[in-house]
Amino acid sequence: MSSEPKPLLLTDDHLQASLSAADAVEWMREAVLAVEGGRLHAPARSNTDLGDGRLVFTTGAMPGEWFGYRSYDTFDVDPGEQVTVLHSARTGRVQAIAIGNALGRLRTGALGGLAVDVLARADAGSLCVIGSGHQAWTQVWAIAAVRPIERVRVFSRTPAHAERFATRVRRELGIDCETVGSAEAATREQDVVLVATSSRSPVIDAEWLSAGTHVTTLGPKQREASEFGLDLVEAASVVVTDSLAQLHSYDPPSIVTTSRHAERVKSLGAVVAQPSTGRRDDSEITLYLSVGLAGTEVHLLRRVTEQGTTDRD
Repeated sequence: MSSEPKPLLLTDDHLQASLSAADAVEWMREAVLAVEGGRLHAPARSNTDLGDGRLVFTTGAMPGEWFGYRSYDTFDVDPGEQVTVLHSARTGRVQAIAIGNALGRLRTGALGGLAVDVLARADAGSLCVIGSGHQAWTQVWAIAAVRPIERVRVFSRTPAHAERFATRVRRELGIDCETVGSAEAATREQDVVLVATSSRSPVIDAEWLSAGTHVTTLGPKQREASEFGLDLVEAASVVVTDSLAQLHSYDPPSIVTTSRHAERVKSLGAVVAQPSTGRRDDSEITLYLSVGLAGTEVHLLRRVTEQGTTDRD
């Protein structure tokens, strides 16, 4: 009978109860530096057409240490469930499995927190949120771990959703959060602006931004469907993404890569490795395009299991 230990099985409840925002951001810092240094292989995501939907895979490998993947679908089901699997590179055995939707969301939030940490002004204390879904929440969760956020404004097309979001921010993060009636009202005079919508047309105008603002976008970024316009890119002194490979792999293509600004986009790992390539002064507008860096979900799963923050199922 095999003496090999069984894989750890993690659920959303495990992760949400045990993973701190500060740890998640630092582990994403490790990951982007590993990609930048050529130690973590993180290709653009791949997918298979299954008729009514697609099965999507993001994969990654740290040679000699681990390899793995996350899979999710585009079928018309809600909420659905994702699977993230960590393998040992030495034996090929499965070491851990995460089932549910929290790991991917927390990973995305932590990458966004890292982007704010290296791009936003050191004294950034106010945050605007356009959108009120799960991705918006994990961004605020991570940003609050890297900046002294004292107040949050949130706008959603559904006021009840905005109210629920604001209540959660106040209750779980202890940060003052108010709902406002428009995206413009949310955006003006804010240090950090987070756009996390499913809109296929711009919901933000660059003219609303104050000098020194950092902007993160999480929603659609394609030529025929984008939650922001090129005016935002033009206003930014620094444009960064977590995955250049993914940004250049969209079909239809990204609104940015098909513009004259394509060559301006830097990888988040490059800016983390060399901070002087990011913000140069407090008056600059900076922009982070979140597209999903493959392999980071598996790296996060590995770190969670190594830290012993969950019990073996």
